[in-house]
Amino acid sequence: MEIWMTEYLWLLASFFIGLFLGCMTGLIPGFHVNNVALIALSLSPLAVNLGIPLSAVAAIIVAMGTVHTFLNYIPSALLGAPDGDTALALLPGHRMLLAGKATKGVAYSARGSQLGMLLSVPLLIFARLLFGENPGLGLYAESREILPYLLLAISSFLILTETTRLPWPIWMQRVSKNWKLKVRGNDFDFSFSDHSNIAGMIAATAFFLLTGFYGWAVFELPGNSPVGMPAGTMLMPGLAGLFGIANLIDIYVTTSEMPPQDDDWELPPAGPLIIPCLLSSICAAVMAILPGMTAAQATVVVMTVRNWVGKMKDPDYIPADFEFGPGQASHPAMQAMARRKEVEAAEEAAEEAQSAAVFAPAATSVGSDTEAETTDYSTPTLDGTQRDLQNDEAAAMGLAGAPLSAEDEALLAIAKEEREISPDLNLELQTQEQDLEVIAILSATNTAVTVMVLAFLYLVGRPRSGAALALHMMYPIDPWTAIEPPPDFIRLLAVTIASGFIAVPIMIKVGKGMMKLHELIPLHTLIISVISFVTLLVWLSTGWIGIGVLITGTVMGLMPPRIGIRRSHGMGIILVPIMIYTFAAKVDSFGFT
Repeated sequence: MEIWMTEYLWLLASFFIGLFLGCMTGLIPGFHVNNVALIALSLSPLAVNLGIPLSAVAAIIVAMGTVHTFLNYIPSALLGAPDGDTALALLPGHRMLLAGKATKGVAYSARGSQLGMLLSVPLLIFARLLFGENPGLGLYAESREILPYLLLAISSFLILTETTRLPWPIWMQRVSKNWKLKVRGNDFDFSFSDHSNIAGMIAATAFFLLTGFYGWAVFELPGNSPVGMPAGTMLMPGLAGLFGIANLIDIYVTTSEMPPQDDDWELPPAGPLIIPCLLSSICAAVMAILPGMTAAQATVVVMTVRNWVGKMKDPDYIPADFEFGPGQASHPAMQAMARRKEVEAAEEAAEEAQSAAVFAPAATSVGSDTEAETTDYSTPTLDGTQRDLQNDEAAAMGLAGAPLSAEDEALLAIAKEEREISPDLNLELQTQEQDLEVIAILSATNTAVTVMVLAFLYLVGRPRSGAALALHMMYPIDPWTAIEPPPDFIRLLAVTIASGFIAVPIMIKVGKGMMKLHELIPLHTLIISVISFVTLLVWLSTGWIGIGVLITGTVMGLMPPRIGIRRSHGMGIILVPIMIYTFAAKVDSFGFT
């Protein structure tokens, strides 16, 4: 058999082996692709002795890493066991599950990963010109110098975009109630109010630092498996507690049963998602060149910028959210829907009063004084107080004497119908669409990071993931120094793209199986089973220390919904330790090195 045919057969076999391993790492929480890649590295001498070329082992690692980025949305959103790259997809995925639209979440994730993979390919040219040399600007060294400041800027960005208004302590409100100043007719109020945005930012900062120092401690803890499994990272139980089990507990408390799921597995059109996924791919390129940055941070940046643009275009724009768990009243859309329900309740009460006045006038004037005195004309508002509807009813009854014309009646009917079905006015539908966009953006970023990490391995010779490290240590990397990329890189890039296309139908098939599991098992039973499974997995991989990390993370993960701040501040578990290490590397006055 000719040599090229042998190489082709080995490449084909490694492609399918990588697909299988990628499915395993993507679907089994804690079984990360980096661990498998390092195992492959340790077995590479044995593979060479058996006649297996290293190029085939490299193709296995690349195909596995690509498929992993497609399928790891499923255990994150449908089981509540995230890894560092999919933690932010968990909350939108759970909301789609509770809304009966989990199938759309899987479809949007598949489309997002697909677009992220394809859109990152043309960005390789710009990456070559920016970070490569001869020709190129060679910006890699400069990017390493600004890493700690970039992390600090992203962290500040997260905190300063906190929009929640919280009350200051009562004693501070009392002390400062007279701190008011009037200058040239302008009133300046320096008192501590009960709805301060600064108080919300301070609470967000405190939670960010709390999770950050928790993450710093977690990174320093040893993880030893009591059953001899490969040692797992303590980050997995930390993230599972912060974003996974805490959210499952909220679902258990606020939801009694799982709604039936739509059987809609059709991939969404690519057109509306191209721009946000392109921005995600650009952010992924930046994150891939910087150590410590993940798809989660890139998603926060993309979605925050998107919300700012939407707010500038429309003052009534409801921000796309990926941080609020079930039952959190401070979700912007939840507040808007609650206000709308108040108005609808007032309208219904007014209509009932109008009907009573028209059809039973005698009953309201004879023998009903006692009943009239005890009638409750109130409805609960957002803050738990009661709002009097008597004036609303009186106004409605006053208008009852002027019947609408047939034309006005038709216009009113059309307006009511549009209010129920219009995506712009139906806030529940609008929130679902935003959740789907968040899922697509995170998936696009996750897959694009994998493509860009492979490219930067050839551009600057630096691995930015465990899989890239395994490739770098066992496989001769031909640097991308010329204008055209090296043939070996083209071959691995082709394996990446082919794996991505095959991963889409695999993801849909696996998603259908997961949906059947949700249909067969009651919600509360499923939640308890998932929590037990994640706990067992943590114990098997990290021992009792991991269980302690999991419990601590769960307790902290329950805080944001009860305080009223966003959950994404929990990403301090990753950002703060990296900032500490990078600043310590620049200025050794901390005494850490």
